[in-house]
Amino acid sequence: MPEWLVLTLAMLAACVVVVVITLVRHRRAADDEDPTETPDVIEYMTMWIGVVYAIVLGLAIAGVWEGRSAAEDHVRAEAVALHEISERVRVYPAEVRDRIRDDVNAYVGHVVTTEWRTMANDGRVTEHGTELLDRVRRDVTDYEPRTDFEAQAYQPLVDQVAAADQARNARAESTGETMPGVVWFGLISGALVTIGMVFALQIRRTTRELVLAGLFSALIAFLLFLIWDFDAPYGRGMAASADPFLRLFPHIGG
Repeated sequence: MPEWLVLTLAMLAACVVVVVITLVRHRRAADDEDPTETPDVIEYMTMWIGVVYAIVLGLAIAGVWEGRSAAEDHVRAEAVALHEISERVRVYPAEVRDRIRDDVNAYVGHVVTTEWRTMANDGRVTEHGTELLDRVRRDVTDYEPRTDFEAQAYQPLVDQVAAADQARNARAESTGETMPGVVWFGLISGALVTIGMVFALQIRRTTRELVLAGLFSALIAFLLFLIWDFDAPYGRGMAASADPFLRLFPHIGG
């Protein structure tokens, strides 16, 4: 059974159970029962709807913010690893050193230009970027050290290549949207219900009430926009940037 169908049936079942219990209790109520002795159910439900929705919004914002921070960490780790490769190869012969550095620069240049646009528009990394990083890996691993000094630098270089590859894979996994559709359904439905409760309380057209209702609605819209914007760590307005690459490789233009 599809998940959306299970969710729909569960919601309908909950509504039916509440309505049936309420009707049964109303029919069995004593004739002398005074409903004014209990709190107004509208105010009670409005309070709890607001509390529950605020918790859901907070969790959603925390989740997408954590995803954005993780995306920035992946970029930083990849840039640092590539910079370490460029610096550590200085002990190698000039021909090998220059070839590795040229391939690293080619990879970084591709990432901050072509691949970054592809991540923003299509939510994926490029195959050419993978090929360029594989070329760097071959440059490092295929070289046979000739001196003890070069041999001491070889394994750290291999480790940095592995770190760059790991960071790239993590970056590739975090390029798309992270919020499932069912969560967006809950967020938007909750917003409609929460704002709709304002009308259930019989809002009047006084200036104070209209201003408060407008500000409340605008706040929810802003928070939903914030979640949507952070949901794609590399693709929207407040996205993670390629600044770590540009700071460590200033000769490469973005």
